[in-house]
Amino acid sequence: MVSCQALKDEPLYGGDTIPKMALAAKLGGAVGIRANTVRDINGIRRRIGEELPIIGLIKRDYYGSPVYITPTLREVKALIESSCDVIAMDATARPRPDGVTLETLVRYVRDHSDKAIMADIATFGEAMDADALGFDYISTTMRSYTAETEGFKIPDPAFCRQLLDNVKNAKVIAEGGVNSFAALRGLLDVGMERVVIGGAITRPKGITEMFRSVFTSHEGFMAGGEL
Repeated sequence: MVSCQALKDEPLYGGDTIPKMALAAKLGGAVGIRANTVRDINGIRRRIGEELPIIGLIKRDYYGSPVYITPTLREVKALIESSCDVIAMDATARPRPDGVTLETLVRYVRDHSDKAIMADIATFGEAMDADALGFDYISTTMRSYTAETEGFKIPDPAFCRQLLDNVKNAKVIAEGGVNSFAALRGLLDVGMERVVIGGAITRPKGITEMFRSVFTSHEGFMAGGEL
């Protein structure tokens, strides 16, 4: 699966860039798309048709809470009305805005929609809680992005194997840090069948920066930038 996203401060934000990127991913063999905002979700659906499922989310910051991926009922309701097939939400143990609970969001989706739901987790305990709450998918999206897991190496094949061995009902997805063929092979080697790849495919600015860093770190390189 390919994550096709761009935030307001990124060069690819706006217009029909993200839907076109999703189409390119589809033509390249992706079996699903992960997308942020109702605008991009619906634009992708119009561009790629009904063949691929779309994992939808809304990133929104709220004062006093570190949770920003589909954090409240406001975002859940918007995603229910969108053309996404799966609603992704932060399922970490961190406090949500206005004190809303993860269980409340799950119950609302089940009561008002037939869409599947994905838990973006960072720890083993969060994965077990999400499985108990009845999530359809559990993804390692937040690993290394919470205070508890800051600095953890991602992707983490051993952690993914642990989830595969212990999650009873949901399908496990690896997401985060898959920026090389070797990283992907490491996940496949432990039995992962579902992987989301984002920046390594869809963020040319970051990709350029990675290649540029090889130049600048190479012994004997002289900066200048001239052709």
